[in-house]
Amino acid sequence: MRRIDHVVYAVRDLDEAALRWADAYGLGSVPGGHHPRWGTANRIVPLGDDYLELLAVVDPDADSALARTLRGLTSDGDRWFSICVADDEIEAAAARLGLAVEPGARTRPDGAEVRWRGAGIEDPARPPWLPFFIAWDGPRELHPARMEVPPHPSGAAGIGSVEVGGDVETLRAWLGDDDLPIEVVSDEPGVRAVHLMTAGGEPLVVV
Repeated sequence: MRRIDHVVYAVRDLDEAALRWADAYGLGSVPGGHHPRWGTANRIVPLGDDYLELLAVVDPDADSALARTLRGLTSDGDRWFSICVADDEIEAAAARLGLAVEPGARTRPDGAEVRWRGAGIEDPARPPWLPFFIAWDGPRELHPARMEVPPHPSGAAGIGSVEVGGDVETLRAWLGDDDLPIEVVSDEPGVRAVHLMTAGGEPLVVV
């Protein structure tokens, strides 16, 4: 089974971006933790079963492929980075696409360790507009979407769909048979917008 797990927004400053999202979209967030391997850290916007991730390079000397990509992407402002798809059969998906499955972990501010297996996040074979894959390890309650945050003033309650620029056939071949709510809206590559469901029924579009 596959589903959109989260969508990543690349930022230069986590706290500034969190304040901006709270003001512009009524979205609350909490510190997620530090990724020593990449030199990055994040903030999480929990949405129940899925979430949005604010991601920034925080180690000045970080030279990972991800850190270089994020610096380049945010050189003239914060913007959407990529979609993450949860895949119960990540090894099979990785084998089909020629990606390596690698373990990952970070420690939350409360000391709990979050662990996962990922495929494609740093692989140059994956253009950033195409999703990367994840399989979470450990207790379900440690999934980032279940972190505690006060109710979002906007009433945001989950990811409805994602708009991307790219090629429909390339996306279909990358994902295989799964029909996920990812809509190609232009041919200029990149994640364009995320449509959130809300408690009041009106969609909230985050650009």
